[in-house]
Amino acid sequence: MAHLLDLLDSGAPVERIAQVATWAGECDGVEQAVETALRIRGRLSQHHRREAELTALFDTANDLALLRDTDAVLRSIVRRARTLLHSDTAYLTLNDPEAEQTFMRVTDGSTSAVFQQLRLGMGEGLGGLVAQTALPYATADYPNDPRFRHTTAIDTGVGEEGLVAILGVPLQLGGTVIGVLFAANRSPREFSAAEVSLLTSLANHAAIALDTARLLEESQRALAELNRANDLIRGHSDALARAQDAHDRLTDLVLRGGDVQQVATALGTILGGGIVVHDAAGVELARAGSQALAPSAELLADSRATGRAVCRDGVWVCAILAGPEPLGGIALTGRPGLSAADQRLFERASLVTALLLLLRRSVAETEDRLRGELITDLLTAPERDPAGLVARGRRLGVDLAAPHLVAVAHADSTSRRRLTSASAPLIPTASLAGVHADEVVLLVPGDDPGALGERLAADLGAALGCAVTVGAAGPARGPAALAAAHAEAQRCLRALLALGRGGRGAAMSGLGFVGSLLGDRSDLAGYVRATIGPVLDYDRRRGTRLADTLSAYFACGGNLSRTKDKLHVHVNTVVQRMERIATLLGEDWQCPERALEIQLALHLHTLVG
Repeated sequence: MAHLLDLLDSGAPVERIAQVATWAGECDGVEQAVETALRIRGRLSQHHRREAELTALFDTANDLALLRDTDAVLRSIVRRARTLLHSDTAYLTLNDPEAEQTFMRVTDGSTSAVFQQLRLGMGEGLGGLVAQTALPYATADYPNDPRFRHTTAIDTGVGEEGLVAILGVPLQLGGTVIGVLFAANRSPREFSAAEVSLLTSLANHAAIALDTARLLEESQRALAELNRANDLIRGHSDALARAQDAHDRLTDLVLRGGDVQQVATALGTILGGGIVVHDAAGVELARAGSQALAPSAELLADSRATGRAVCRDGVWVCAILAGPEPLGGIALTGRPGLSAADQRLFERASLVTALLLLLRRSVAETEDRLRGELITDLLTAPERDPAGLVARGRRLGVDLAAPHLVAVAHADSTSRRRLTSASAPLIPTASLAGVHADEVVLLVPGDDPGALGERLAADLGAALGCAVTVGAAGPARGPAALAAAHAEAQRCLRALLALGRGGRGAAMSGLGFVGSLLGDRSDLAGYVRATIGPVLDYDRRRGTRLADTLSAYFACGGNLSRTKDKLHVHVNTVVQRMERIATLLGEDWQCPERALEIQLALHLHTLVG
């Protein structure tokens, strides 16, 4: 008996306790004592397990009380579920009511990327059935369990993870299922009612964590909305205060929604000096009564640090700020000495300018959302608001006032989205790329369109594994010039395709006169046949060289003597060939218009072979 008590005290396994009966032989009362010890050992194990479960639940509740990161709490719950149920893996899915699916949110012990990205339709598989019915389900052999609707996607994920036994319980809030908590094994296993109850408790904690996170997010959104409302009210109040303190003309400008140039003109008149306004990039926005003045970075930094206007060498500078964000600066010349009232007016003018700049930026951002991508606006309506287009480009890190090349890329065997994505790493960061008129358009800093076209065609073709044709033009600066360059790049692309030069890149200058004519022509073979078809047919039937004679004749400026030398034949032979050509093409073939068309057709025939 003492030995049995020692075994119980040391927490010995059931096997060692059961062996006592074997060692003791047929001693009276030993078997009964062993049975009693085994029952006590079972109860102790049950108590220990229950204690561990309660500890895990208390820890989970403590995590909820200190909730800062929803994902961290969910990961902790899933990890504890796996530990307490001694399962190979545990995971949690959340419902997507709009898609009528449940998707993987957190996993522990999973090794399959496919499984970790699994989505189940409502009613599909074990998890989809739990999500649909709000009831727990368990199976000892999921792959062969006919109770569940098996799909290829689910069975592939479960098979790749190697799962066999699965237990799933619903996450519920107010009777609504928001997800499912699972414990699973990679070998057959029967889950007990106690294990189902434990997993259900953990699922309830997970549901509380999600609901708490939702409430926190709603509270934070409400607080943010209140802060935005307070900021808006404060801004209106500040604007009214500035309007009351500032000069009547500045107040009138603000009330009428005047622009930066009007503020600069009014401020220069009020203060009796010259005004220059620059944006944060140093680009001049407005000037009144002053020569062009480069912004002083040092003075702007001093003004931003103090929040006041500063003066050096007779020039006053005040930073234009929106909170901590620098929007630019205002410089005042011709007034080395300012009174305190004039200095305050100068500083308030910077606030008025900040409001105007923020308003203009807000309008530009709204316009971006309504009108789409900048590149579409640039190419469809360059004359509508060129300054606004340049400003939008600058916010994207692209200076449209600087020289840019325009390239149009075309590929039959890939999507425009994929072509656009492939072009991103091949162009500098200060570039634009997008889809316009069913073609991919790129604006790239540079000065050699031919080289750009060749490089993009080669690099894009190599990256995508298909033929990419690129027409390029430029350089051009400014919206109108860039739109014109785009039109030229489109014509170049059409000419390349018409010439059968798919998979190559070029500029119009590289195609010469042929490219200029073929930019909008697609029936190249028809044009050649309509112009010199009789001559080509005659050569093909008779094995003659009338087409070569025509080319040599035009190359020699219509001089028969030089033509016979170029062809290495007698002059009479040339004359006879000219007569035959006149018979085939008509007696007017040498008139200027016909001769031009014939030369072009000969050149096209040579280019396309």
